[in-house]
Amino acid sequence: MDNSIIQLASQGDRKSIARCISLIENEAEGYKAIISSTPALQMVPLIGITGPPGAGKSTLVDALVEAYVAEEKKVAVVCVDPSSPFNKGALLGDRIRMNRWYNHPLVYIRSLASRGSMGGLHPSAKQITAFLQGCGFDLIILETVGVGQSEIEIARLADVCLLVLVPEAGDEIQFMKAGLMEVADIFVMNKADRPGAVFFATQLKNMLHSSSRNSLEPTVVNTVATTGKGVGELKTCITSFLNNKKQDNGRIDPQ
Repeated sequence: MDNSIIQLASQGDRKSIARCISLIENEAEGYKAIISSTPALQMVPLIGITGPPGAGKSTLVDALVEAYVAEEKKVAVVCVDPSSPFNKGALLGDRIRMNRWYNHPLVYIRSLASRGSMGGLHPSAKQITAFLQGCGFDLIILETVGVGQSEIEIARLADVCLLVLVPEAGDEIQFMKAGLMEVADIFVMNKADRPGAVFFATQLKNMLHSSSRNSLEPTVVNTVATTGKGVGELKTCITSFLNNKKQDNGRIDPQ
């Protein structure tokens, strides 16, 4: 393994970053050297975004990236898409939804196929995100496939886990309640301009309040990702959560 590639990646060189991720993703020759060179303690926050298909996760990620870029933050985005059960390939649709950022100097986007993983993540997601945390970014955003209850792996990996829902997701909430609903840190009701949004938000807050594991009121943020409405408030909630977590274990937040 050419150590110069790892060094260039740590300095933010995009081609070197892409090559290193490909080696880790495919467990190709030299990938163990990349993993072993990753610092044991990372100080870059990892924001996990999950939720059912069609909730607007990618659009919300796009809006968050815009908010952080406006503050001159360097952002890495890892998007996981479902794989074909036949050839393990995937239609990486997130590349289309966020194509305005591909040549932006402050943003790096990488799409991965889930490769059949039942946790909504690529099997090497932990190693890839840890590697990116050492490449000079201010924060990492990890968007999952969106498979529902089984997708709790993101909560174990991310510093803050966002669960994105929509007003039409009433039945899906019951499905996820025993899993992801219990481990998410911030609940985002996207597409809040749709009919029934107010009723759904109230129902969601009541459900979270009754099942809360502590005395803190669960955080629910209403957004319309396509217009950017509520994204600023969501970003503030993320920062607040990370600040509180920083006091506990010393991790830094993206401000």
